[in-house]
Amino acid sequence: MNSSTLKIALAASVALNLFALAAGATLLVGRADVERRIEAQHRPPRDRSFMTVVEGLDPAVRDRVRETLRTSARAAHPDFEETRLKRRQATALARSSDFDPAKVSALLEESRAAELRGRARLEADAVAVLATLEPDDRAALSEILTRRGRIVVRDRGERKAHAAGRRAGS
Repeated sequence: MNSSTLKIALAASVALNLFALAAGATLLVGRADVERRIEAQHRPPRDRSFMTVVEGLDPAVRDRVRETLRTSARAAHPDFEETRLKRRQATALARSSDFDPAKVSALLEESRAAELRGRARLEADAVAVLATLEPDDRAALSEILTRRGRIVVRDRGERKAHAAGRRAGS
């Protein structure tokens, strides 16, 4: 074999390896997409936003429901703020050199308790509103009781923990 034949063989080998690498990456990305779609099919059917659900109600009912639930959300807001604050404090303490497992656990417990208080308030107010509606409106609005709400994940570690929690819960 002469040097030009070796160069051609080397170039073909490199091209083939790059093609195989691209095919492998495409396969992994496609598989993750398929898994995400399958997971989405197993979720409860809340595919519409709260506002879309409420817009389908009679205008007089819609305004009353919207205002009642808005007032409920404002009342629950401090609980959810406390949830975020306690969780930030626990994360900061876990990252610090003064790590105290008992204190971190206590902060996380306080965070969960605040979240449960807020969620309980929202759910109780939602049930109270549902009790005032006609059966058709109640059936349409019952979607608000599903737990799939907006989830905001701000850093990569929380995103991984959230994804792991979702997979464990399925």
